[in-house]
Parts: sequence; C-alpha cells; structure tokens
Amino acid sequence: MPKKPQEMKPSTAAAKLDVYLPATPEEFRAGMVTRDELAALQADPPAWLTDLRRNGPHPRNVVAARLRVSTSGLARAGVTEALTTEEINALIAEPPEWLERERQTFEEVRREERRIAARDADRRATQP
Repeated sequence: MPKKPQEMKPSTAAAKLDVYLPATPEEFRAGMVTRDELAALQADPPAWLTDLRRNGPHPRNVVAARLRVSTSGLARAGVTEALTTEEINALIAEPPEWLERERQTFEEVRREERRIAARDADRRATQP
C-alpha cells in the first residue's frame, strides 16, 4: 500500500515560504499542501509567489528582518499589519525614531548573544 503523502496546513506552508497567507491565492488557502507540492513551489515558484516575495505584503518576520529589528520591536512600535516592499523601503529611506531605537536594541541583543555564545564555546573548549 503506498504511503500517504505528508500534508500541512496552508498557514504552515505560507510560513515555510515566507509569504503572508491572506495575500496568497484562494486555491492555496483552501486545501492542504503536501511536502512534494511545497518543494515544487520552492524549486520553481509560480508568478504569484515570485510577486508576493518581491512586492509583498510581507509577514511580520520578513518585515522585521528587512528593517533589521525584532518582531517584538515591531509590536512595540505598533506595527501589526503586513507591509509591502514599498512601505518597508519608505521606512528605510526615512527611518522614524522608533525604527532607530529598535535597531539599536536589536543590535545590542545580538551582540550580547554573540558574547554569550563565545563564552560558552570557550568553556566547552577548556573542559576536560
């Protein structure tokens, strides 16, 4: 008996594709997505997927990455909606005060994470 292909919810597939689920076509949102279908979308993205990735609207994790802030930083700033590439570029071109502050906070957190990782690696290297 052939194995049933593994399926995932459209929300999971959208997250794996880094796209905003409400902006995807109805056919994508309507049914389950198999691992093979997901792999095919990743290997040879259709026009709708290419367009969504290029122009948005983008999910919060993508918006945060493009702005170089955390998703928590977006929430603190009151950015709860998906943003388009154009909106993200406008924020980058003329960064508001909250964006500058959140970028600084994000960089401090990353610097501390790197320091702790280096410290832990040194400890592991010196243990017998």
